[in-house]
Amino acid sequence: MEEWIFRVTAVALPAIIAITLHEAAHGFVAWRLGDDTAYRLGRVTFNPLRHIDPFGTVLLPALMYFTTGFVFGWAKPVPVNFGRLHHPRRDMVWVALAGPGTNFLLAVVSAVLWGLVDPQNGIVEAWLRAASEVSILVNVILMVFNLIPLPPLDGGRVAVGVLPNALAFPLARLERFGMLILLGAFFLLPMLGREFGYDLNVMTWVLGPPVDAVIEFIQILTGNG
Repeated sequence: MEEWIFRVTAVALPAIIAITLHEAAHGFVAWRLGDDTAYRLGRVTFNPLRHIDPFGTVLLPALMYFTTGFVFGWAKPVPVNFGRLHHPRRDMVWVALAGPGTNFLLAVVSAVLWGLVDPQNGIVEAWLRAASEVSILVNVILMVFNLIPLPPLDGGRVAVGVLPNALAFPLARLERFGMLILLGAFFLLPMLGREFGYDLNVMTWVLGPPVDAVIEFIQILTGNG
């Protein structure tokens, strides 16, 4: 039982922090740039209870970590009225980047903490080392995944904000189908691939190399490499 509690909390708490701070950052930057929708709804807060989706924030990330080694999840989306921003198209980019930027900072802080603790000093430091490792993984994956240039992901909103109109408008129209495309690519294709004996694990193809590169960069940046 103690080992189970150790492992579950070392996975669940970093995942909850990573996902909820990601959403809070979106709301905070939107508020500072003119849209107080999230602020009025109490979503500009670091209180995880205001952001948690029980399945997407807790159960699914933990299940995927223990079964696949990858972590995927979501919190309740923070509502942003882009039309109320001071400069809607430009500020949309900053609001979108706030989430992945927060995940990058959390990954760096976790890497520093990982280097400071010695798991041989007791159960507390052993837990901190394990939680730090999970936090690095979760935050890097969330950052890289959300930067995929497909709306409604943050990378898609960044692309819509910076691309010329001829490319931005067709990309923006994909938003209603974006999650269906992602679910099909990341979950349906691998299932079909296994049935026919092919490796169609798009998640590994798309996320693997950039995740490895970012983790290596963080290790060099913090002197833990």
